[in-house]
Amino acid sequence: MPYHYSYFYSKAIADEDGNVCSYKFRKGAPPRLGDGQPNTVFTRGSYRLLSRLLEGGSLDLGDAYHPAHAIFRLGEKGSGLRARGEVQDFLNIRNRCLEEGSLFEDPEFPAEDTSIFFSKTPPRPFEWKRPIEIADNPEFFVGDATRFDVQQGELGDCWLLAAVANLTLNRVLFSQVVPDDQSFGDKYAGLFHFRFWQYGRWVDVVIDDRLPTYSGKLVFLHSSEHNEFWSALLEKAYAKLHGSYEALKGGTTCEAMEDFTGGVTEMYELNQAPANLYRIMLKAYERSSLMGCSIEPDPNVLEAQTPEGLIKGHAYSITRVKYVDINTPRSSGKIPLIRIRNPWGNEAEWNGPWSDKSPEWRFIPDEEKEEIGLTFDDDGEFWMSYQDFKTQFSRLEICNLNPDSLSEEGILSSHKRKWEMSMFEGEWVRGVTAGGCRNYLETFWHNPQYCITLEDPDDEDEDDKCTVIVALMQKNHRSQRKMGMECLTIGFAMYHLQDPDNLPKPLDLNFFKYNTSVARSPSFINLREVNCRFKLPPGVYCIVPSTFEPNEEGEFILRVFSEHRNHMEENDEEVGLGAVDERVVNNPEPEEEKVQDKVKEFFLKIAGEDMEVDWMELKEILDYAMRNETKNEGFSKDVCRSMVAMMDVDRSGKLGFEEFKALWIDIRHWKSVFSLYDKDGSGCLSAFELRQALNSAGYRLNNHILNILAHRYSTKNGMITFDDYMMCAVRLKAMIDIFHEKDPDNTNTAMFTLEEWVEKTLYS
Repeated sequence: MPYHYSYFYSKAIADEDGNVCSYKFRKGAPPRLGDGQPNTVFTRGSYRLLSRLLEGGSLDLGDAYHPAHAIFRLGEKGSGLRARGEVQDFLNIRNRCLEEGSLFEDPEFPAEDTSIFFSKTPPRPFEWKRPIEIADNPEFFVGDATRFDVQQGELGDCWLLAAVANLTLNRVLFSQVVPDDQSFGDKYAGLFHFRFWQYGRWVDVVIDDRLPTYSGKLVFLHSSEHNEFWSALLEKAYAKLHGSYEALKGGTTCEAMEDFTGGVTEMYELNQAPANLYRIMLKAYERSSLMGCSIEPDPNVLEAQTPEGLIKGHAYSITRVKYVDINTPRSSGKIPLIRIRNPWGNEAEWNGPWSDKSPEWRFIPDEEKEEIGLTFDDDGEFWMSYQDFKTQFSRLEICNLNPDSLSEEGILSSHKRKWEMSMFEGEWVRGVTAGGCRNYLETFWHNPQYCITLEDPDDEDEDDKCTVIVALMQKNHRSQRKMGMECLTIGFAMYHLQDPDNLPKPLDLNFFKYNTSVARSPSFINLREVNCRFKLPPGVYCIVPSTFEPNEEGEFILRVFSEHRNHMEENDEEVGLGAVDERVVNNPEPEEEKVQDKVKEFFLKIAGEDMEVDWMELKEILDYAMRNETKNEGFSKDVCRSMVAMMDVDRSGKLGFEEFKALWIDIRHWKSVFSLYDKDGSGCLSAFELRQALNSAGYRLNNHILNILAHRYSTKNGMITFDDYMMCAVRLKAMIDIFHEKDPDNTNTAMFTLEEWVEKTLYS
């Protein structure tokens, strides 16, 4: 392939206590395979999703969906991706175009240079043409989809192309990404659609079929058949998903394979293979994981062949892992073998021990040969011993697949097993949940926390331990490239909770001061995903995902795979009311009674004959009473309106003195709490202090609510002004009071009609 792109990527190496002791930058390419050939070819597998249900989805499941079963349209609510315009439905658009007799032109990904490059103009004028303008008789498929349909053009996305080529070798996975309800036949209307896994959801991407050309030929991905277009259209859909063709420059095949399957990929350097790697491969095969291997390329020779018949810089698939019965004249037993396939499907095969027709096969019983389907054809498939595999190959990739890759019937019929998986979404928000790594202990505990319970050890595990794969993935990094944003440097740590019922939720600063991690990501690194496999005793563990530096904002998903069912939940407080801080209740401010008398006097003066005040009059009273706290700038009209709405029992739009007096008690408490945390007298709180301040005011909030408050009320530098702090307190009290009116038994469940909800929110 003519284009190669290297990453600058950083690694932060952690010491035994989880602290980062060095921070290195180096230039290089994350593991990717060589020029001209596709990456790993895989088999099928599945996992079970155990996360909480999320809203949205196109299936008729009410208000919730299961991500493994639902398909979202790009930009649809619940898809996790922001709409760029009207949400596009493939069937509706096609029917409309057929009725109108027109061909679809996609307004969300127009046939313009901006859809190709965001940082420069094309090197020469490209012309957008439809397949019907390029070939006489265009076809979506010519015969079956094969790897030969994947030919690189003038774009450095060989990582993507390698995965597309692999996709053609698994019909179930392929049809999941490339729906079979489209062609250039009777219902052709100039549009196509493809489906990609994006951060826990399957997203349907609609495109028109206008493709960049030069001199009548496709510029980017194309098929070896001049009139075949499925691969070029798939590349365009993937480019639309990420904002442009240029956004696809540089990457790893693992990233694309995960987007085609929803799986989690592990990489092993075979010169550093763990002692139990063969057992890992056996268990991966049992769970239908995708596996592949490769040999480090020769920088001087394209696809150099080794004396043993293997190709350097080329991808191979692993199609079987098995202990095979062997009977020699002197002994009998089992030997660890691996079946490997060269995607070329020709005579380019391994010629060493256990290769086709090698003498070793005479020691294998005939029934065993039949069971493993042994053949000696020039089909690119061959067997080799595990020891030779480790010696000859450089790298192993294992992709653990998602639940919709293999049906329950398929699992039963093939006697396969499946992974169990939990998944949660989260975000790091500046000053709230972006606490940085453990180096920053004072803020580290503010990061999102997730507790996972492992109950049953792995089958046949001699140490009675549980296999756990933890994968942390940051979201939307490619689509943000045009804004100059690159991947955050991310990692995670795991802590054993010996007595979880008697620990605070979330774990606080003191816990992390006196407890070290029992497992962690091997490094903090600025790639889309970091993952690692662990063997842990049954128990309860807390996973803390973080960025390296504090206050780096981003969204992420955290996935945990285990052999047996695991239970995972956010380690966070339940939203509700608590006690007001004793320091506020028991320590009234000096001269407080005199201040209250003056405020009452001022109220009576402002209220006039009707003895009531509207929001403007309330603002006048509070601006006078709180002039020091607001630095003489006064309260905003929004907070004053909200205060009136919160206390206005008779819906008159005004407050009488008794209503005002109840409000004043709350305001006095909120002001005292603010003073506790505004130690420097700046008139602001950091967002990190907001949670503690609202707890002291009697509100119990989780990270989701705190993130929303920070997004809405904090300044760019993550500070909360006194006025905005008061607005937070007012809104929280109003919403909680409204809910409790409908939940007198404290069941944490309430029922509202639409009219009631609109009425109550308008008055909150």
